[in-house]
Amino acid sequence: MPEIKIVTEVAGRVCALPVTTGGNVDDGDEIAFVEAMKMEIPVTSTAAGKIKAILVELDDVIAEGQVVAIIEA
Repeated sequence: MPEIKIVTEVAGRVCALPVTTGGNVDDGDEIAFVEAMKMEIPVTSTAAGKIKAILVELDDVIAEGQVVAIIEA
C-alpha cells in the first residue's frame, strides 16, 4: 500500500487532532487543526485510507510544510 504524507500549509500551534492512529479517513477529512493568526486552519487528508501515524501532538508548534500524518491508501 502506498504511503501518503499529509503536510500543513501554515505554521502555527496544533490545537486539535480529531483523528487517531488506525482510524479511517476519506479524501478531504480533517486530520488536524492549526491555530495561526487567531484562526483555526484545518489540515485535510489528500486521499482516502487508514492513518498509519500521527506525527504531531496537541500544542506542538509546527512549521509550514511539516508532515502531520501518514496515511496508507
